[in-house]
Amino acid sequence: MADRPTEARHPHSAGLHALSGPDALSRLLDAQLAALSMVRPAIAAIDAAATAAAESLRGGGRLGYAGAGSSGLMALADALELAGTFGIPPRRTPVLFAGGAGALLHMTGAVEDDPALARADFRAAGLVRGDTVLCLSASGSTPYTLVVAALAREAGVTVVGIANVAGSALLRDSDIPVLLDTGPEVVNGSTRMGAATAQKVALNMLSVRMGCLLGHVHDGYMVNLVADNAKLTERAARIVAGISGCDMDMAKHALRQTGGAVKPAVLIAAGASAERAEAELTNSGGAIGPALAALNA
Repeated sequence: MADRPTEARHPHSAGLHALSGPDALSRLLDAQLAALSMVRPAIAAIDAAATAAAESLRGGGRLGYAGAGSSGLMALADALELAGTFGIPPRRTPVLFAGGAGALLHMTGAVEDDPALARADFRAAGLVRGDTVLCLSASGSTPYTLVVAALAREAGVTVVGIANVAGSALLRDSDIPVLLDTGPEVVNGSTRMGAATAQKVALNMLSVRMGCLLGHVHDGYMVNLVADNAKLTERAARIVAGISGCDMDMAKHALRQTGGAVKPAVLIAAGASAERAEAELTNSGGAIGPALAALNA
């Protein structure tokens, strides 16, 4: 373990406890910014991962997330946001988190070393050929995550490995390796800090790029949103108005006709009937831009 960069001593660790509050926090912020900078060299790999994820979902498959500890929490956070941001239902994005729901309230280290648990979770997730799974581990050697990755490969699932140690087992055994080489932590070994920060940002980028590829983002708007509460209704109306150029009253009227679905509401607000809106979205594969162009042709 001492040979892992994530377990090495950070040059700014010494004397951290004795610094003034502002000085200690400045060191911590500098370390977070340095970790964040290591996402940029991974952009090409993140793009490849986003493309694989989009292809799986577009083809009717699923996108799984797997991890333990802090890496598992980063995976879980991204997965949970996909429904609200992009309208992707949770059944399409299974999460394999070492220890399950119980570990969210009381995290224990033992679960990440349990291969039987990983095998059971993989079977329960039901991932199959054509699916993609994002496997996260700061060290790239977490047993739970490695077992999930191995089982996924055997099943023909595309494995995206996201790790913070170059040459680690997870990266070697992944179809799409994503290295976030964040190095030592200011608090020795606390990978919930720099490593997890880089993982979270990489996942943010990956899922947004995936949303763009799926046609769920248009001009920065979340167009696959389905409004099911007051806050989302207002947001959806602003999206419809922003894209179609109509006023808020017209936008809300269009949303009432679509049950809160933004994409067809945009086309209705732009002058389409409900039937034509659905037809144009079917023809465009759900992408707003081509559907609007066809409507205005």
